[in-house]
Amino acid sequence: MRQRIVRLALVGGVFFFALLLLLATCGGGKSDQDTDKGGAKPKRSVLPSAGPVTRLTAPPDYTTARGWEIIGSSPDVTVSYATGRLAYLERSAENRYRLRTVDTATGELGWSGQAWRPPDPLHYPNLLTVTKNDRQFFATWSYGKVGDGLSPSETFVSLDVYDVTDGRRQRIEVPWSGAPDVTATGPDIVISDGKANSAVVDPITATVTKVKADELKYPKGCKTCKQLTEVRGQTAQGLLVSGVREFWVRGGWFSRNVAPKGVDKLSGVPTSVTPGQVLAKWTLDKKAKQAATHELWTVHDSLTGKPLVSVECHKPAIKPGRYPQAVLSPSGSYLIAGNLAFDLEAKKGFCFEDEDGSSHLTLATVTDDGIAYGAANARDASDALAGGGLPVSMDFASWTTDQLSRNARLPVVEMTGVGVFRWTDRQERIHLIGYPRGD
Repeated sequence: MRQRIVRLALVGGVFFFALLLLLATCGGGKSDQDTDKGGAKPKRSVLPSAGPVTRLTAPPDYTTARGWEIIGSSPDVTVSYATGRLAYLERSAENRYRLRTVDTATGELGWSGQAWRPPDPLHYPNLLTVTKNDRQFFATWSYGKVGDGLSPSETFVSLDVYDVTDGRRQRIEVPWSGAPDVTATGPDIVISDGKANSAVVDPITATVTKVKADELKYPKGCKTCKQLTEVRGQTAQGLLVSGVREFWVRGGWFSRNVAPKGVDKLSGVPTSVTPGQVLAKWTLDKKAKQAATHELWTVHDSLTGKPLVSVECHKPAIKPGRYPQAVLSPSGSYLIAGNLAFDLEAKKGFCFEDEDGSSHLTLATVTDDGIAYGAANARDASDALAGGGLPVSMDFASWTTDQLSRNARLPVVEMTGVGVFRWTDRQERIHLIGYPRGD
């Protein structure tokens, strides 16, 4: 597989279109057999007078006449807002993968890692970003077996952790039984079995600390904390854990003691965790006017548990099998999750639903300009980003939505003033396209 990078510029007519086709055929970057070391920049071709190969229908906030494009990306990407870098995986020959980075502001390729083979070679490894002690790391993880053994003890989680600034890498392998859930909402990488057992991986020292169910420091007096116990993620103070009704931070705060006003203090359920926030659902106090029909959704400070902002929303007719994942804007000023939107600075929240309580809106991306993008009638955020449903934008200034062009694509993320869009061509190649915001 060859990679092609197209730089920021205006389309220059027939001559440049011909030049574009010629250079696209030749390609850029290193071949599958290249073994560049971490931190080395891959070679590439620059087209100083060409626009993107692919020109999508985007929201009117973006300029599609210029931008950058990567062909042959992984479905998943991760970002470092602090540096403006985006990381993605490139698959090469013999099921090998290489982590590559790009500066979203300019389209310049950054460092790239060595090619490696994960324990599960048939699927792209997963990506995440973790921050500890003011240092950021990109990490890839996959799960599989050692050799051909069938024993559960021979399965493991393979982590490759890269320093965001220069690409220095360290490999960490953690023996693990059963399908893992890997998150990075705190200063470490947390591996969980979806229940009460977990392992905490330090991205700096590569130290692995196993945490068993009996080490979760269950709060006194919480009868439901040992029922359906689940490690949900990590805060700066420790692991976030939930029982069937209440939740707590291991060695830190307890939901019963930080419950927002007007709710049943024994009813808290964390639904999503971001670096710095916990989104939780609460049952309204029985005396509340809308207790029979509504629930309270609250964003909590993950360090202290303090409620930051809340909004009431109708109870769903059918309890979802999975709650929508919360998404933060780059600066952390706005948070969205499904049909919920929160302005964390203004301390305001909004639930987008019809008068009868039905909800058809799913928000997927939010920018520092206070604009969120999503779709009506999409199954979830992933479906909206893949082109499902009817695209919409939402303005936090007015809490109103506007319908976009029916075939408009939504940005997967926006940072450094550039929206990153994902598109799959007829050859099943994934394109990442960066369009700048504004004229």
